[in-house]
Amino acid sequence: MPSNSRFVLRSIAVLDRNRPHGDPQDEAAMDALLHRLFRAGRHDIALGRLFEGHVDALQILSRYGSEEDLQSLRAGENEHPVLGVWNAEGPDHRLTFDGDRITGGKSYASGAGILSHALVTTSAGTPAVQLHLVDLKGASPETDESWWNVSGMKQSATHRVSWQGAKARPIGSPGDYEREPWFSGGALRFTAVQAGGIAGLTDAVRNHLVTLHRQDDPVQQRRLAELFGLASAATATVRQTGREIVRGDDEEGGAKVANARNLIYRFGEEAIAIAQRACGTAAYFRDNPVCRFAQDLGMYIRQPGPDAQCAKVGKAVANEALDPWQ
Repeated sequence: MPSNSRFVLRSIAVLDRNRPHGDPQDEAAMDALLHRLFRAGRHDIALGRLFEGHVDALQILSRYGSEEDLQSLRAGENEHPVLGVWNAEGPDHRLTFDGDRITGGKSYASGAGILSHALVTTSAGTPAVQLHLVDLKGASPETDESWWNVSGMKQSATHRVSWQGAKARPIGSPGDYEREPWFSGGALRFTAVQAGGIAGLTDAVRNHLVTLHRQDDPVQQRRLAELFGLASAATATVRQTGREIVRGDDEEGGAKVANARNLIYRFGEEAIAIAQRACGTAAYFRDNPVCRFAQDLGMYIRQPGPDAQCAKVGKAVANEALDPWQ
């Protein structure tokens, strides 16, 4: 079990407290959810990644699952179930389903060794993609931890996993997992974590400069102002997009979320560069929080398909479907 597992389990239990598990139904509920994701990322980006997966899984189960499915989440006495969604595959890592058993594997399985349950997909890449709920205590996968040899997001415990005839419970109908607007719109959850990561990086730089008594240096004050501006812009982007998405008054929700992703990507890269200039070589020492936030954020903003997100926004702009004032 990863060394940070107890921290993750306790933190997600706290973040989950008094939180509705379904899709947000109004602007206040959406803003409250995005704020929890932001707080998680601001504290620790890897934690935010795992909490976002937990939220995603519970929303999917609330949307497509049955009451029996939800009841099956009881992980044990006095234990808070923690979920994730494992959907990534590779040429030698594919998952199949036969009867009530799964065989094969998944890549990029964040929280391996920490989660109590996982939603996994079979028939990936086809219109018949099917969700399955796996109790990881009863069907613990074989885990390859050597693969996750990365400089950022190390603490997310993202590994390759595999099963041989493990029991799994089908959730919903074929095609539900990629059903819109939830599939594309759900990306707003991780942009909230990323925005929190930019704020956390700003906090770390400020604390570093205060410790060195350099907070009154005009050059460093300018850098702090720039970092705060990026964190504020990222936060405003996420919150405004959330308000627009939950209204559901147009067909361009996916393009609006893609635009938010593009902006957060740019804000994050710029924030990392400013933080490293502000802290110099100290920003590269692994025990410095600035280093951890910069490395984790640098990896986490590189979600799959950034070019495709730009193309989606560009197409909407070309069709006059997006307006910067709205």
